[in-house]
Amino acid sequence: MLSRRVLLAAARSPQAQRAVVAAPGGRAVVERFVAGETRDEAVAVTDRLVARGLRVTLDHLGEDTVDEDHAAAVAAEYAGLLRALDDAGLARRAEVSVKLSALGAGLGRDGAELARGHVRAICEAAQAAGTTVTLDMEGHTATDLTLETAASLRATFPWLGVVLQTYLRRTESDCRDLLGAGCRVRLVKGAYAEPDSVAYRERDAVDRSYVRCLRLLMEGQGYPMVATHDPRLIAIAGALAVRAGRPQDAYEFQMLYGVREDEQRRLAGAGETVRVYLPYGVDWYAYFVRRLAERPANLAFFARALVRG
Repeated sequence: MLSRRVLLAAARSPQAQRAVVAAPGGRAVVERFVAGETRDEAVAVTDRLVARGLRVTLDHLGEDTVDEDHAAAVAAEYAGLLRALDDAGLARRAEVSVKLSALGAGLGRDGAELARGHVRAICEAAQAAGTTVTLDMEGHTATDLTLETAASLRATFPWLGVVLQTYLRRTESDCRDLLGAGCRVRLVKGAYAEPDSVAYRERDAVDRSYVRCLRLLMEGQGYPMVATHDPRLIAIAGALAVRAGRPQDAYEFQMLYGVREDEQRRLAGAGETVRVYLPYGVDWYAYFVRRLAERPANLAFFARALVRG
C-alpha cells in the first residue's frame, strides 16, 4: 500500500495527474468525490443532495493562485455560484467554503489584504443570497492569517465560519478562543503533511485532540460543525451534544461528497443536520489525491475501479 507521504507528493505531480485522467476508469472514480468542473454541474449535484435531506458546502477548487487577476476570477466565481444557488432556491441549504490562498493570500506583501477584500465580497454575496461562508484551513503556516481574517470580518458577518485542524498542537487553545455565541467552527483532523514540531503524527493522539476540542465546542455557546467519518467520533459527538443539552439543530455533522453516503443518510434520517462538503472546478486533482491519502479504503476503491475500467 502506498504511504500517505507518497500520495501527498503525488498530489503535486503533473505526470501522476495525467495518469489518473488517462486511466480507463479514472474519470468515473474522480466523479465519486468531485461534483464536476463547472458551476452548473455543482448546482445540479447540490440539488440532488438537498432533495435527499442533506445540506451542502461548496468549494471551488484551486489553491495555487498566481496573480491578482486569478484571485479576482476566483472571487467572481464564488459570487456567481452564490447567485446561481439563490436562483435555484438552494441557498438556504447550501453555503460556500473558501481558501485564502485561492483568493491571493500568497501574493507578496499585500496578499493578505487582497484576500481579505475578496472574502468580504464573497460574504456580501452570501448575505444577499441568505446563506453563509466558512473559511477553510490550509497548512499550519496559514493558521494565524485565517483566524485573524475570520475575526476581522465577523464584526460585519457574525455567521462567518472557520475550520480548525485537531492534528495541530495549537488547536485546543484556538478552540478556547472560539466558544462565544454565534461562532461557527468546523472541526477536522487535518489533511496536510506537517512537521512533528507543530502536529501530532500518531492517529490516537489526533483523535484524543479531536475529542478534547469537540468537548470544548459542545460546551461553548457557538455552533460546532463535526467534520468526520469516524464512527467512534460520531458517537462521541452525539453523546457530548446530549450531555451539553444541545438540540439537534444546535450543531451539525459534515462529511465529504462520496464518502460514507449510507452514514450520511442514516444520520439525516435520525434527525441530525448533515452537510456534505462538495468540491468542483478544473483544479480537482490535488483535492482528489488528498482524499485517497486520508483513508486506505479510498485508495483500494480507486485501484479496483481502474482494474474494472
